[in-house]
Amino acid sequence: MMFRGSILGYRWAVLVIMAVVVAAEDPYRFFEWNVTYGDIYPLGVRQQGILINGQFPGPDIYSVTNYNLIINVYNNLPEPFLLSWNGVQQRKNSYEDGVYGTTCPIPPGKNFTYILQMKDQIGSYFYFPSLAFHKAAGGFGGIRVLSRPLIPVPFADPAGDFTVLIGDWYKIDHKVLKAVLDRGHKLPFPDGILINGKGSNGTYFTVEQGKTYRFRISNVGLQNTLNFRIQGHTMKLVEVEGTHTVQTTYESLDVHVGQSYSVLVTMDQTAQDIYIAVSTRFTSKILTTTGVLHYSNSGKAVSGPIPGGPTTEIDFSLKQARSIRTNLTASGPRPNPQGSYHYGLINITRTIKLVSSADQVNGKQRYAVNSVSFVPADTPLKLADYFKIDGVFRVGSISDSPTGAKMYLDTSVMGADYRAFVEIIFENRENIIQSWHIDGYNFWVVGMDGGQWTPESRNQYNLRDAISRCTTQVYPKSWTAIYMSLDNVGMWNIRSEFWARQYLGQQFYLRVYTPSNSTRDEYPPPRNVLLCGRAAGRST
Repeated sequence: MMFRGSILGYRWAVLVIMAVVVAAEDPYRFFEWNVTYGDIYPLGVRQQGILINGQFPGPDIYSVTNYNLIINVYNNLPEPFLLSWNGVQQRKNSYEDGVYGTTCPIPPGKNFTYILQMKDQIGSYFYFPSLAFHKAAGGFGGIRVLSRPLIPVPFADPAGDFTVLIGDWYKIDHKVLKAVLDRGHKLPFPDGILINGKGSNGTYFTVEQGKTYRFRISNVGLQNTLNFRIQGHTMKLVEVEGTHTVQTTYESLDVHVGQSYSVLVTMDQTAQDIYIAVSTRFTSKILTTTGVLHYSNSGKAVSGPIPGGPTTEIDFSLKQARSIRTNLTASGPRPNPQGSYHYGLINITRTIKLVSSADQVNGKQRYAVNSVSFVPADTPLKLADYFKIDGVFRVGSISDSPTGAKMYLDTSVMGADYRAFVEIIFENRENIIQSWHIDGYNFWVVGMDGGQWTPESRNQYNLRDAISRCTTQVYPKSWTAIYMSLDNVGMWNIRSEFWARQYLGQQFYLRVYTPSNSTRDEYPPPRNVLLCGRAAGRST
């Protein structure tokens, strides 16, 4: 373990270095996080969970647009550890992304200081552990990025702001789950659902009658779409992963794995305790859990039947997804309307079609994109790229479209040019719903429908006010199309948010490249960068 004094001195050195890169007027926030194992009982059974500063889930991160977050993470687990920041774009700085393709793991007993800037971002996100199936043990928490004081927000300040982390959960230890996958098997069905790390009626939100509150809902689970609803109350959707939305009202909301939503709820019912219900979607067995919305003047405990929600209906969910649109009159993180960037008028420079698949390779269950099942290299890809280390990966090792080849293993990296404007089609030929995430970016979800995508499918695209977000679902036997402006140089993970599928190969990296060596396009590795694999011992 490093001496405490040396760590503090080192941190100040990091800050001096970063001051050259980050505008001096952007404020800093400092965090000290201690990551440990500890006993947790989310479903009434003792388990080994990952705690951050003794908490499960971990502490919330509060920020404002452009703030710099200095997060010093001490890894007191007996194995390597990494945190990733779902939705934080890491502008020009993929070294801080916290996935193994970009960042060396924090060794046991050591620390690493993440230096993040919430550059030109607002909204609701979450962080999670990205290695070794740690996500099934906890280590996740909410991130909220508020607008700067002078930037107008298209709704009145709520009376309160709640983080709501929902997700499916196993009673089985995460190491056992990892071993099941390593042996080439599929995971069993989850045992339950958690709300903020607790089972049924374990989570309370106290509110005052007549006031309006903001709920930031993130699905931090492993595989299941979850439907969220509050008994007797409607929810007004106001923000999705950094984008203010047309303010549509819903009685229930489908939250797919990896997605985050903000809703406003007005406490307009008789004072009593109210069920918050969360249940699985598109599963033959329906899991349901509850939390409690407690009116401060309530004299009646929660009782009666749990409010029902949709179960396996795809049309309901597809219609809801299409109704989520960008609020073109609202400002984003900067003082200009979000609709001023006319994505629908830009010529597409490249079409990429990504088809997922499930099969066995060498007698073990694997998952792939365009027939390639990703295997990690011995060195983070971003570091290998920076140091020009041959043999770690090959740009172009995954094709722009499905080849029909039998599934095979490779460290798949797709090359792309800086400032290209691309169309990406996620096509799902399986009978399950899927969820896809792209690090480093938001993208416009311009269309989704059943069947296979064809060029004629573009006729139904929304080219005016499609929602801009970082995670999107693909319905069974269906496709989803997105537009994306490649304005962020780096090595970026594109992955299934079904964590077993991601772990077993359903991911790849997009290398957004420019020959320029200017810091206007990309920052160099941070001075405190960890070096591992074939990058160990080198100098930045």
